[in-house]
Amino acid sequence: MEKELENQSIPPQKIGEQMDVVEKRSFDNELEAIDFFELVKHRLLNVNRWSALAGSALSNFQLTNSYGNVVDRLVQEGDYLRIDIPGPGSSAGDGYDWVTVEKIEENSEAGMEALNLRVRPSANPLSNNRDTAHFLTEQATSTFQVKRIGKNIYASEHGRNELANTYNLNTADNIRNMLIGWAAMLGFSYPQWKALVRGLLADPV
Repeated sequence: MEKELENQSIPPQKIGEQMDVVEKRSFDNELEAIDFFELVKHRLLNVNRWSALAGSALSNFQLTNSYGNVVDRLVQEGDYLRIDIPGPGSSAGDGYDWVTVEKIEENSEAGMEALNLRVRPSANPLSNNRDTAHFLTEQATSTFQVKRIGKNIYASEHGRNELANTYNLNTADNIRNMLIGWAAMLGFSYPQWKALVRGLLADPV
């Protein structure tokens, strides 16, 4: 049943590369796990605090609304994440990479509960340029999942269909996206997602 729940939430892998980063934390009893899971869910939805949770290993994430305006609240479907990654930014994204929040869902059954946040590369909502403003194509997705099974809590990131975005009109963007996209698909993005999922399960400070 655990695997079924996970598969329903994560798009199937069809092209390019995939990545799965998982962290687990166990508690002495289920009541403790249930209580801590509320904090974990809040952390996942509080995108503006991701960098603080993960430390310097993570790119900087800024939540914006559907118009691209910066907001300070929990994430909602239809929002965008403006991402400032190390290195040169894209012209299409005005120096940033952009993803749209296409799905947030909660699932629960006896002894199990999960929260999923799925994002997809998108155009820059502040520009008339419709090129995908991200180093991966819009076929790629990242699904962030936190789930509790009994007294165990898991935090994970699942990348699917990851292909470097070299289809924009701007040649410099295509070169930049190819280099960063290849690096990500070779595993250079693994440490930042590992730092994030660990941060989601860390003790409060």
